[in-house]
Amino acid sequence: MSRAGDTFAADMTPSDVPDVLAPGLRIVFCGINPGRVSAAARAHFANPRNDFWRLLHAARLTSRLYEPAEQLELLREGIGVTNAAYRTTPGSGDLRRGDFAGAAERLERIAGELRPGWIAFVGKEAYRGAFGKRPALGVQERALGDTRLFVLPSTSPANAAVPWSERLRWFDELAGRASQHPLREAARAVLLDPDDRLLLMLFEGRWGGIWATPGGGVERGESDAQALVRELREECGLRDFERGPLLWTRVHRFLDTAGYGGQRERYYLVRTPAFEPAPELDLLSEGVTQTRWFSLDELAGLPTEPSRLTALVRELLEHGAPAEPFDIGF
Repeated sequence: MSRAGDTFAADMTPSDVPDVLAPGLRIVFCGINPGRVSAAARAHFANPRNDFWRLLHAARLTSRLYEPAEQLELLREGIGVTNAAYRTTPGSGDLRRGDFAGAAERLERIAGELRPGWIAFVGKEAYRGAFGKRPALGVQERALGDTRLFVLPSTSPANAAVPWSERLRWFDELAGRASQHPLREAARAVLLDPDDRLLLMLFEGRWGGIWATPGGGVERGESDAQALVRELREECGLRDFERGPLLWTRVHRFLDTAGYGGQRERYYLVRTPAFEPAPELDLLSEGVTQTRWFSLDELAGLPTEPSRLTALVRELLEHGAPAEPFDIGF
């Protein structure tokens, strides 16, 4: 693959950091503009406190962790990089509206001529600079021909209020979508005891520590009910329970399971007497370091997957199971 980025900069201020582009890439990442550290290094996202390169690898978008100086190697991974504005500034707050003149047209040419699968904006301001509208995070309704658009949280140290786990959720979502792999079917249990305590498992890994409900993939030929029986026996040692109604659904995209771009999850209510978990499997090998019961008050502030789990459980306890299962979203 060859670098083709300079052909798209003719109508803009020359950049201190050259584009990394080629035909047929999976994803072109679009930052807002070069900062002084990147300009000095002539490399994208070169500030050592910027999480961009670490997030690429953590989301399994790259086969290894790259250094900014190795940016041309990204082309071998099907990834390119550009910026919405080319002028170097101390910070993005120093940009002027005129710095984005021609940005939308240039991105349209990249999409039309190089045909990447996705253009992913690293920060809402990169998208707003190009198109004049402040977006929500995630997939955008706007597309550039066959190229889909996606907005990620900024990876800049100036955006440190957004935690690593939240940034990684969005990079995972993009990775799963861009992979074009099918979704794995999964069933999970919202496991409550008579005191309305919820059983959760602590997964330690690339997200940090995240608490999630028991459950997992539905194997070929299994029903959700059969999968829950197997998963709760293996993960918790629970054998005698009555499966309640389907509460929630969601699609969770990531590249953790070979051949899949994420999971289509269904959450079922399971009421059971209190018990001490006694898993049949070695959960440490799956990254699970704790399993414990939580009261509703103890759930507050807990890092969970899905992130809205505490609010969802509170609504369940206050109002009962929904009349119809609903999609809890990303």
